[in-house]
Amino acid sequence: MAFLLLVKIGPLRELVIKSLDQLKMGKGPATVKTIAGTMSAILLSSFMSILKIQNKGAKLGTMSPMDQVLWRTHLLEASLIGFTLFLGFIIDRIHHYIKKLIRLRSSIGSSTEEVQRLHEERKQLKEKDDKASLEIKKLKEEISTLSQNLKKLKSESEEKDRKIETAEAHVASLQKQSADLLLEYDRLLEDNQNLQNQGNKS
Repeated sequence: MAFLLLVKIGPLRELVIKSLDQLKMGKGPATVKTIAGTMSAILLSSFMSILKIQNKGAKLGTMSPMDQVLWRTHLLEASLIGFTLFLGFIIDRIHHYIKKLIRLRSSIGSSTEEVQRLHEERKQLKEKDDKASLEIKKLKEEISTLSQNLKKLKSESEEKDRKIETAEAHVASLQKQSADLLLEYDRLLEDNQNLQNQGNKS
């Protein structure tokens, strides 16, 4: 089972993980602890029996064939139980770390998706920023063109104002000349009238 947890062979590892998950649910942990406790008690009993047989042999100086058989039986039993308990502990730890690794991979996958989403948003924002920069540049160019046109219109307006002022001055001069001519004409008419009156008297 430990081998199946470590090496991924088709769907077997997932099946083993699901089996261990179900085993750890409900009354499973209590049952496993009970079995482990019983096996530990048997292991301790086997060790005690081994020590007892060794002490007996040490006192007698040798072990009888029956004691040798019992000693080997208890040693084999203790070895098997110890190996089984150790293997169970290893399987439990491997299962725990594999579940943790699966959660970490899931979290990393979510984080990767989040990073990709942020990259996409950043790309979209950059595109919008570039587009806005182009719009701003275009608006600046339009403003510059409008400013130049405004300056040109202002210059033309000032030129027209100067022409109007010149024309008004010319009109005023003509009006003054006309008034002077009218005055001169009136004076000439008056002189002519005076001359006619003098001629009639003569």
